[in-house]
Amino acid sequence: MDDEVFDQIVTVFNSLVSWVAAGAMVFGGVVPYIPQYRDIRRSQNAEGFSTYVCLVLLVANILRILFRFGRYFETLLLWQSIIMIATMLIMLNLCTNVRMATDLNTKRRSFIDFDWNYFWSWSHFMDYMQCVLAFTLVAAYVTYLLLDSALFVESLGFLAVFTEAMLGTPQLYCNYQNKSTEGMSIKMVLMWTSGDTFKTGYFLLTQAPVQFWTCGLLQVGVDFAILFQVYYYSRFPQKPLSHTVSHTTSAKAL
Repeated sequence: MDDEVFDQIVTVFNSLVSWVAAGAMVFGGVVPYIPQYRDIRRSQNAEGFSTYVCLVLLVANILRILFRFGRYFETLLLWQSIIMIATMLIMLNLCTNVRMATDLNTKRRSFIDFDWNYFWSWSHFMDYMQCVLAFTLVAAYVTYLLLDSALFVESLGFLAVFTEAMLGTPQLYCNYQNKSTEGMSIKMVLMWTSGDTFKTGYFLLTQAPVQFWTCGLLQVGVDFAILFQVYYYSRFPQKPLSHTVSHTTSAKAL
């Protein structure tokens, strides 16, 4: 009798852990952007957030969803991509509205201008939606044509997770250019590191496709490189602390 009760407790505990892990996988990636969203709404200033973060994550997660048509992976990871896409569209909508309200004298730019100099710097949210839709349709059509090619499918999966893994490199490069991490939220970097570490461990434990965990390890490496910059530039400052941080300082998220 005691053994049966113990087995039931273990089963319930395992189920609870599985649900918590699943929730962390699905929603954990969007958590760092919640304080950023609230800060932009409160300050009505979007200069501290780079919309190229949204671009990278939109491309990565759209490609990941297409990859699933050729190589099955867990449904949780599919929902993670869908929720991340929705989150990035919400961030884009907020940033566009704020910048429209503050830059009244700026000439309006649109997606259909096809001006490469103003790519991803358009004036209306619908322009971003048009670009995302166009990319999705083209990528889906190419995937449909080449779905029988194992090389294409595996390359598509690698490209999806590699794009996401490179998300922190603009921040890394910007810190190197500025010779400082001033203006960058260390708490956010710690959240990225803990989240990426958990995600990579999840990929390994669930035997996800090799592209997922190899690029996850790369992403963790980039996070630790940024943390090393925090230590190095605080220990050996190379610029006055009062220097002005460029607009691109928050290439991933402040």
